[in-house]
Amino acid sequence: MTANKPDYHVPVMLQECIDALEIKADGVYIDVTFGGGGHSQEIFKKLNAKGRLIVFDQDPDARKNAWEAPNFDFVAANFAYISNHLRLLGVEKVDGILADLGVSSHQFDKEDRGFSIRGEANLDMRMNQNGELTAKSVVNEYSEEELLRIFKAYGEVSNAWKLVNAIVNARLNGKIKTTQGLLDIITPCAPKFKEHKYFAQVFQAIRIEVNDEMGVLQGFLEATEEVLSPKGRLVVMSYHSLEDRMVKNYMKRGAISGKIEKDFFGNVLKPFDEIVRHPIVANEEELERNSRARSAKLRIAERNG
Repeated sequence: MTANKPDYHVPVMLQECIDALEIKADGVYIDVTFGGGGHSQEIFKKLNAKGRLIVFDQDPDARKNAWEAPNFDFVAANFAYISNHLRLLGVEKVDGILADLGVSSHQFDKEDRGFSIRGEANLDMRMNQNGELTAKSVVNEYSEEELLRIFKAYGEVSNAWKLVNAIVNARLNGKIKTTQGLLDIITPCAPKFKEHKYFAQVFQAIRIEVNDEMGVLQGFLEATEEVLSPKGRLVVMSYHSLEDRMVKNYMKRGAISGKIEKDFFGNVLKPFDEIVRHPIVANEEELERNSRARSAKLRIAERNG
């Protein structure tokens, strides 16, 4: 097993995630966001020869961090299709699933990927570099109505109309091709002294649209009901309120929408029981060591049955 590359991605709340999974040595576990392999390696260390670890990552860069072992499988795919891939691997049920959502440090730090507001890069933002939709396509080809939708829903941008008008007017003079080009256009829209937060909201909205992050998360969450064994653990770490709300609703109420369904006797119909009522957050020591942990929220649930 290779060592985790700290420059690729520093795993957030590592021990908390491992503890939450309650790993059995002969169990079957899934890490749907492999990345630098930090969380996966700690899971794998706790397994014996009868145990099995299956990891997912659609980013080709992550494949370089994998290792060879009879009880280790790397699936180069989006985790929305977890059920299909488990069937292909001959796996019916698993004992635990870990998801560390969002963009890895590696993806942010590689400026040519276009995720960061630092530096100059092509407007890309694809987690799967074989995907067709790019940030450049969104910024230059989406209608005013479509742009308004993503900036309101995914970026929670307060002056979305002003932002959209600035982008639409700018692209009349030629395609917006780079991250810096986009920043130059949207800077006049940013509230004074809150520019950095504003840019982050805009980039987040575009990135979520490019990668269909909300659709992927919904598909994944709904699939966990089918693949987790009774008492199996679902452990999900999110980094913004949109993700966390979906995870919370699904774990607490059994539906992404948050709508509660009851049976004839008034019992709430939901596939999971929450292990923690409130999300776990990083302690001060970790925050000093890893600033990315500041926005992380860890939720844990157990499969009914």
